[in-house]
Amino acid sequence: MPNYATTYAVPQEWRDKGLKRYGFHGTSHKYVAQRVADELKTPLSDLKIPVSVSAHHIHLTKNSVEKLFGASYELTKMRSLFQSHEWASNEVVDVVGPRGTLKKVRVLGPCRVANQIEISETDSFFLGIAAPVHLSGNIADTPTVTLVGSKGIIQTNGAIIAKRHIHMNPDDAKKLELKNGGIVEVEIGGPRSTIFRDVAIRVDPKYSLEMHIDTDEANAASISHGGEGAIIKTTIAY
Repeated sequence: MPNYATTYAVPQEWRDKGLKRYGFHGTSHKYVAQRVADELKTPLSDLKIPVSVSAHHIHLTKNSVEKLFGASYELTKMRSLFQSHEWASNEVVDVVGPRGTLKKVRVLGPCRVANQIEISETDSFFLGIAAPVHLSGNIADTPTVTLVGSKGIIQTNGAIIAKRHIHMNPDDAKKLELKNGGIVEVEIGGPRSTIFRDVAIRVDPKYSLEMHIDTDEANAASISHGGEGAIIKTTIAY
C-alpha cells in the first residue's frame, strides 16, 4: 500500500519508531498467525488444533450418583471420549431451575470430588439462573439447581458456563511454547470466521490436544464438532 496510507495522525517521532497502519482493518490475522509460526519455528499447519463442541453435561460425585440412581449404583459406560480419561455414561438426569428444565442431560464418568453442571449461556437463561463463566473444576459462587434421576432428587450447586480452553499434554505444550494457565487467541475459519480470545491452556499428561467450546460459541462461528482452529496469539504463563 502507498506510504501515505500507512500514516496515522500522530506525532512524527511516533511514526519514526515504527507506528504505522497496515490497511483499513489493521493487521490481517493471517499475517499474525504466520508471524507466530515463524517465531516458534513451526509450520503454520502445526499450530492448527482440533475443535470440539461440548454440549451440556454433568459430572457427579459417587454420593450423588447413589442418591440419584440408587444405593451402590455405578455409572455405566456408553462410549469413550477423545479425552480418554473421561467417558459418556448411559445415565441421564433432568436439570431443573426456577424457570425451566433441561431434560435428559448426559452424565460423564468417572465420578468427581464435586458435582459440576456444564451448560451454555442459553441454557442458563432457559433455567433462570446466573451461571458464571468458570474453568472446569472451579465451582465457587455457583447457583443451585435440582437434579432428577431415576431413583431420587438432589439439590446442588456447581452450575457453570465452561470457559473455553485447550487441552494438551506436556509434549504439545513444549512444541507450542505454552504453559499451563497461559492464554491464547484462536482463529476459526469458514463462512462466519471468528477469533476466540481469552482461551485458557490446560496442560496435563493425560490430555490430548483439543479445544473445547460450547454450543453457543459453535453456533456463533457456524462450526460443527470436529472443526479446526489456529493459534494466532499467545500470552505465556510462568
